[in-house]
Amino acid sequence: MSRAALLLLLWCAIPASLGGGVLAAERTALRVLVLENAPPMSFRDEFGQLTGFSVEVARAVCSEMRVNCAFEVVMQSALLPAISQGKADIAAVGLLETPERRAKMLFAKPYYRSMSLWLARPGVVPGQAGVRVAAVVGSVQEAYGRKQGWEMNAVATHGELAEPLISGQAQAVLVPMISALNLQKVAAFRKLGLATTVIHAAELSGDAAFGISPFRPELQKEINAALDRIKRNGTYDRINSRFLPFRVS
Repeated sequence: MSRAALLLLLWCAIPASLGGGVLAAERTALRVLVLENAPPMSFRDEFGQLTGFSVEVARAVCSEMRVNCAFEVVMQSALLPAISQGKADIAAVGLLETPERRAKMLFAKPYYRSMSLWLARPGVVPGQAGVRVAAVVGSVQEAYGRKQGWEMNAVATHGELAEPLISGQAQAVLVPMISALNLQKVAAFRKLGLATTVIHAAELSGDAAFGISPFRPELQKEINAALDRIKRNGTYDRINSRFLPFRVS
């Protein structure tokens, strides 16, 4: 090969190499926050892998967006600070929109609807004196209970909500409907014979959506488009059927 031909070959290779570097930089993984002990929405399977309805919807969204996503487990109470401060890009949790949350984060379009349930022994009603109410720290249910002046028994995760009632430390639990269904799988919890009441409060029911960092507003449109695509192509329905006994969309 002549020297001129070799120089031409090297010259042509340089832009391709530089372009590959730019593309690699553009593929920086999105930081996605998930819960770990909130079945059936987010939990670890028998192999220790994160899964659940919300986790798999997030994975499908990332796939549709053609981006790498790094999943990071946090407690419910850490979601809002991490997202609002730009320490993560997406909170892949079904969050109800509240004024406090809207002031600190963006929201994707809803991916299911939620309501909150009061579970207690028959005759034990919301607001009754002397009743301790279990709820997850950092949840809208905990915030609502404290706003009402109720005595709260706060736990770190949804998977721990049964224990305060089983042990007698709490006499009621305020919980999202889907989490309530999972509590009924605990034999000792079922034996309590609790009655269910829907709490009709605006801040406890409505559309649930992923949270988005206010520092990444461009993600809102991309995530919304990806959610639309997984609903059209059947991916969302397959995830729904895998984890939930009813349709939530």
